Amino acid sequence: MTSDLLAPLDLAFWNIETAEHPMHLGALGVFTAHSPTAGAHAADLLASRAAGVPGLRMRIRDVWQPPLALRRPFSFGGAARVPAPGFDPLDHVRLHAPTRDFHAVAGRLMQRPLVRERPPWEAHVLPGEDGTSFAVLFKFHHALADGLRALTLAAAVLDPIDMPAPRSRPAPPRRGLLPDVRRLPGAVRGAVSDAGRAVGIGASVALSGLDVRSSSALAAEASGTRRTAGVVLDLDDVHRVRKAAGGTVNDVLIAIVAGALRRWLDERGDGSAGVAPRALIPVSQRRPRSAHPQGNRLSGYLIRLPVCDADPLSRLGSVRTAMDRNKDAGPARGAGAVALLADHVPALGHRLGGPLVSQAARLWFDILVTSVPLPSLGLRLGGHPLTEICPFAPLARGHALAVAVSTYRGRVHYGLVADAEAVPDLDRFARAVTEEVAALIAACGP
Repeated sequence: MTSDLLAPLDLAFWNIETAEHPMHLGALGVFTAHSPTAGAHAADLLASRAAGVPGLRMRIRDVWQPPLALRRPFSFGGAARVPAPGFDPLDHVRLHAPTRDFHAVAGRLMQRPLVRERPPWEAHVLPGEDGTSFAVLFKFHHALADGLRALTLAAAVLDPIDMPAPRSRPAPPRRGLLPDVRRLPGAVRGAVSDAGRAVGIGASVALSGLDVRSSSALAAEASGTRRTAGVVLDLDDVHRVRKAAGGTVNDVLIAIVAGALRRWLDERGDGSAGVAPRALIPVSQRRPRSAHPQGNRLSGYLIRLPVCDADPLSRLGSVRTAMDRNKDAGPARGAGAVALLADHVPALGHRLGGPLVSQAARLWFDILVTSVPLPSLGLRLGGHPLTEICPFAPLARGHALAVAVSTYRGRVHYGLVADAEAVPDLDRFARAVTEEVAALIAACGP
């Protein structure tokens, strides 16, 4: 195992974290149990397998002056993933008492920050009270892994599956302290282009904040509490709507969130009239041949959710139009691409400006709606099949609700994370998701 300097966006995630707003993502997987002791056996397997996964042995350490082999521009005052001395997987894998409500326990566990002095991940095994199922909650700090990397690490401790072999990459060239003079003209052109893009993104952010029509129900003071819920839909129903109304599967999944918000706001008495919150839709910019494959490379699209529109198909049409407009412009432009600006901030700037940046998320967007990829192959742990998987996104400061979506073996899984004090009725929002799918199907006709 070798040290790996954090990419700028990873460093930003590491430095904006607070006790009230931990920056870990998660996933709650539910497995069918073949015996009442299946949960305990699963915990033993996870611990023994974690010891052999190099990526799970890495902790994050401040590095004020990286060695020459790790230096990149503006890397002074940064941080790196380094091998953890005395790594003990039992510090990270925990078996809990049997429970009848996996989400009740998951919510309490999601609100607890990871220990920053150890490799920043955890696996919590939750046996079901009835002995017919158990759940595993994985938590990974966003600075350790994005959604795709977290999936890779989690898959390494599950039962082996046949995955395509990764294509080999040439080793990145070693960099010295000074840039190669032969690349200076291109570097200058790139800097000018980057500066122009930064100005354009900044202008888009400013414009996106004008005439903001959101809801106070989507804002929250920092309580530090968390509540989770999950919704499972039939993917065939989503395809039925897509084929009848047009657009993509992702368009339909986003429109479902807009409709669920409308139902939820109206039923809790907040009202949906005039409400069109800004939704951030993350877009992966990961390059397969990148020299830093573990680093977060995220951009995003920013769209207004048509919550105020009473017609389900009209809402879907608005989402489709907004997403098409974003795709035409590309993920490197527009207000949703703010994350790309992290590359142009010195490491020391991330360290000093993290607390300020963490408070700006509410000014940028109102709700996160993200998609987490999952393999189509069946996953197992100790021979027990995975039947449900709810992804959980980090909840940004000032936000009350975040939505993550995954498709797995013919079903769509919505994972909901909310501030427990601001959204005590998260289960009601979960029901609204199911009701919105039914409304879309009915609107499409036979």
